[in-house]
Amino acid sequence: MGKIFTEHALKPGNLAIQFGVLAFVLLGFWSGVRNAQFNLETMGMTNGFGFLQSSTGWGYSFSLLERSINDSYMRTLTIGFLNTLFLGTLAIITTTFFGFVFGVLRSSPNPFLKTFAGVYVNIFRNIPLILQIVFWYAIFVKFPPPRQTEPMLGSIYFSNRGLQIPTLNVDAGAGVLGMVLALLVAVAILRWMRVSLGLRLIAGAAVALLILLATAIAFSPAEEGLLSIPALAGLRFQGGVLVSIEFVAMIVAITLYGSGYIAEVVRGGLSEVPKGLTEAGESLGLSRYRILTRIQIPVAMRSIIPPLGNQWIFMMKATTIGVAIGFSDLFMIVSTSLTQTGQTMELIFLLMAAFVAINFTLAQVVNWMNARIQFKAN
Repeated sequence: MGKIFTEHALKPGNLAIQFGVLAFVLLGFWSGVRNAQFNLETMGMTNGFGFLQSSTGWGYSFSLLERSINDSYMRTLTIGFLNTLFLGTLAIITTTFFGFVFGVLRSSPNPFLKTFAGVYVNIFRNIPLILQIVFWYAIFVKFPPPRQTEPMLGSIYFSNRGLQIPTLNVDAGAGVLGMVLALLVAVAILRWMRVSLGLRLIAGAAVALLILLATAIAFSPAEEGLLSIPALAGLRFQGGVLVSIEFVAMIVAITLYGSGYIAEVVRGGLSEVPKGLTEAGESLGLSRYRILTRIQIPVAMRSIIPPLGNQWIFMMKATTIGVAIGFSDLFMIVSTSLTQTGQTMELIFLLMAAFVAINFTLAQVVNWMNARIQFKAN
């Protein structure tokens, strides 16, 4: 059948039509670009990417790297890209974890747990995400100032300036290197260890933490110690790292909202597991936990992964809503740059290219996962 379609497509008449359509599309694109250039020149506006080397002259609330108002647009956009990537990745992890928890509870035979999970899903899934973000932000900014904040768990402070937490005393470059190595080793363990998924997750997390600790020991200044502990000094905290209010509000809102959708994906996958497999596990004397982890979830993953991947991509795109509370993700950085430079076409192109790259990579990861867990015919 594929050969017939190929031969049909290669006929001279069909080739002429395809080349004609392609030429028409390219001509329309070229005409649009030329028209935009003419309009920009008429208004006295320059085009091109030369502005990326200019200084921005403005600041923002959150950054994983050192920043100043004298940074170039290139560095500022890079920081926005890293902020988006960091927030989206962390949101994917938290929403997946809580989504699986509440999805399993939704399928629980315990009526209390099932009702509790159902109420959670129906509340947070049906409130628009932007409203949840604004709601949590409005609550967090009303927290007490640093001088009136009581520590949690000994050395964690949550004030109206953000969440102040202890951190490893290591520079940003060494920290990024340690996280990349830890991620690569954890992925290798998850892929090649021949044990249960739970043991692989525990082993991967333990080895990743050891790598991060070893990196911190190797690169931390000897005179300052391994850990940087926050402490109140006057009107602010010294030591540790400050997680901005905007970032905390984004993580809380996206986690609550996204985990509700993922919970329904998990519940749907578990409901498709044949009842006979569960009964077979019960007849072998397996506990409910082992039936869930050894039979139900592994079988359900074949129907969970595709829609779960769609939710991951949505979580990454949901970071753009942070502009409503001033979170400095790539979308907010691009929006501010637009008003400062007027380089609309270039900045919109960079924004679209960044999200295409992120989501295309994420889609390939999901496709790989889906291919790995599908039944293979001999």
